[in-house]
Amino acid sequence: MTIRKKLWHWELAGFLTTCLAGTLLQFLFRWTGESALVAPFSAVNESTWEHMKLFYVPFFVFALPECAALCEPFRNYLAVKAAAALTGLLAIPVLFYTLNGAFGKTPDWLNIAIFFVSTAAAYLTGYLLLRAHALRGGVLQAVGFALLWALMLAFIWFTYHAPALPLFRDPLTQQYGIPR
Repeated sequence: MTIRKKLWHWELAGFLTTCLAGTLLQFLFRWTGESALVAPFSAVNESTWEHMKLFYVPFFVFALPECAALCEPFRNYLAVKAAAALTGLLAIPVLFYTLNGAFGKTPDWLNIAIFFVSTAAAYLTGYLLLRAHALRGGVLQAVGFALLWALMLAFIWFTYHAPALPLFRDPLTQQYGIPR
């Protein structure tokens, strides 16, 4: 199998895994009786931030074995994955707030579509940048590594310490972070 085909298979598997795991993580906190063990990795409310977490956690977890498989042939892997993560993380609020602003409250099926489209945009960005050997160099790889971990830590931190900003507000309860 060529490296290009191997890359395509990994990115497709990542897209499908992130979509499936993100969908399951939407419900995991409630299914476990609001377990403190799953709170940092699953949606604890319906805020836009928590929906961004539904994308990022499976994206990050999938990137670990993918890195083991692709870091050698793609020396730009860490910087590209950080850029792909930012693409997905930016797409979610941009699409959500744009569509809500244009049409009012969006139906659930459209919110789910936003999640899938944002995930697809992230993996397509990663695929294209990896294939083009973009974002090469040791400094960019170090920045990519640091950014990927910083984002993961931010999602965990803001689960417990959500600031009083609209991005973090649950539209159903008007509260921030873990329900009280």
